[in-house]
Amino acid sequence: PRAPAGMGDVPEPCPQAPLAVLSKVELRVSCKHLLDRDTLNKSDPCVLLLMQSQGQWMEVDRSEVIKSNLNPVFAKIFTVDYYFEEVQKLRFEVYDSHGQAGVGTHDDDFLGGMECTVGQIVAQKRVTKPLFLKYGKFAGKSTITIISEEISGNNGYVELAFRAKKLDDKDLFSKSDPFLEIYRIDDDRSEQLVYRTEVVKNNLSPIWEPFKVSLNSLCSCEEKRKLRCVVWDYDSRGKHDFIGEFFTTFEEMQKAMGENKVQWDCMNPKYKIKKRNYKNSGVVVLLDLKIHRVYSFLDYIMGGCQIHFTVAIDFTASNGDPRNSCSLHYIHPYQPNEYLKALVAVGEICQDYDSDKKFSALGFGARIPPKYEVSHDFAINFNPDNDECEGIQGVVESYQSCLPKIQLYGPTNVAPIISKVARVAADEERTKEASVGPSAPGAGLRPCAPGTLVSIPVLPQQYFILLILTDGVVTDMADTREAIVRASYLPMSIIIVGVGNADFTDMQILDGDDGVLRSPKGEPVLRDIVQFVPFREFKNASPTALAKCVLAEVPKQVV
Repeated sequence: PRAPAGMGDVPEPCPQAPLAVLSKVELRVSCKHLLDRDTLNKSDPCVLLLMQSQGQWMEVDRSEVIKSNLNPVFAKIFTVDYYFEEVQKLRFEVYDSHGQAGVGTHDDDFLGGMECTVGQIVAQKRVTKPLFLKYGKFAGKSTITIISEEISGNNGYVELAFRAKKLDDKDLFSKSDPFLEIYRIDDDRSEQLVYRTEVVKNNLSPIWEPFKVSLNSLCSCEEKRKLRCVVWDYDSRGKHDFIGEFFTTFEEMQKAMGENKVQWDCMNPKYKIKKRNYKNSGVVVLLDLKIHRVYSFLDYIMGGCQIHFTVAIDFTASNGDPRNSCSLHYIHPYQPNEYLKALVAVGEICQDYDSDKKFSALGFGARIPPKYEVSHDFAINFNPDNDECEGIQGVVESYQSCLPKIQLYGPTNVAPIISKVARVAADEERTKEASVGPSAPGAGLRPCAPGTLVSIPVLPQQYFILLILTDGVVTDMADTREAIVRASYLPMSIIIVGVGNADFTDMQILDGDDGVLRSPKGEPVLRDIVQFVPFREFKNASPTALAKCVLAEVPKQVV
């Protein structure tokens, strides 16, 4: 075999491709009990996928036509971009196709439709819903099932540690200077260089430095894909001497996990032919293999993690008397105030990921009945044992009924509510279990592609999002910083929406975008978990613009 071309004085490790954020979802569709529109045989169904854009339904893609089948399983896989921070409305329409005429659009060709959001499908992984005809009429017993699966642009990386023993000596006056190369053999039999180790000088039993490669790069996430490993004797002129090679797979490499080691004979094919007693040109040993999964936000949601959404509303006196039309809390008969606009915009996104659709709703900075003492973490439904409301509409109703019963006061202390949600998140951390079950042999592994295993984390069963709606400067800044640093170790994110025209400089500090937020004692946050947005910047924009801005950071904060 020829030595690789283009080598410099010292072989450099191959550069690693940056790890991409996963943002695409595959949707697989099947139907059952479709209506039979044909006289002589069964319907020939086809599915159209439509997505809502600016209020209009636009066709994105369509499936193949399956002939004469009322229970079709479509081979076509729909691929959609996935944005956690947006409500992405989908509509699936099933039609009876008519051969060359294609898919008709007449009512008698329509077998039924179903609407949902991408978020609902991702959260549930498998959605089965009835099909409806025009005007909300059931299409008999027809159902449609949508199964979602993330397209894994990268399923993590593997850490490998190799050494060799008793390699052939290729140098006349000294020992060989070996380095190792790993090639992936693609389907077209071409070879792609995956990694090149450093050179270990003058050593026939080298120990190379451990290195990391992505599973995509190593084996295209296919554990049975063949790999070619080559050992060379380094030559400063680039004419490296071939010592030997061996073939393996990622499946075989995985035997080196834990205390086990795997080794291969390093073979020179020419020597094997020429030398009668040839055994090998040395042995290469895989000392250790560690699989590291790169977890996407989809991993958490599709692994069974639920979003627990809490809203905290500022009821301090600086908002103005709610009976006055100038107040930020004024309930206008025809349009929502800024607090309600922000609440609904963000809450409608989160509710797709919460199975029970119940949301904790808290208030701070008001005097509350019966004693009218100031509270900084009261339930706006006035039920201290259960602060949850039924859906976003339930939060809105509790907010509206709460206003006449309280006295707006102060100061603006938000640390108590952050700490309260953090305590619930901490309790979740202490009691969490792996979504995949106990750590038995083979548990904690799942396919990232057909025939590949990668490790799954012990996922939080719930992830907590705290939405704080406030009109001004935080009074307890030191306590708030401390509470945020503590919360950064928990499965929790904090969204702050500034309502009104106050000076929100302190909020920008809490956001941490301009520097690392620290506690009063100087301890930095483990993760940047705070996102601040002044509502005035979105006052004239659509509600989705605000939601997109504040929620876009959450998937990054989760991981």
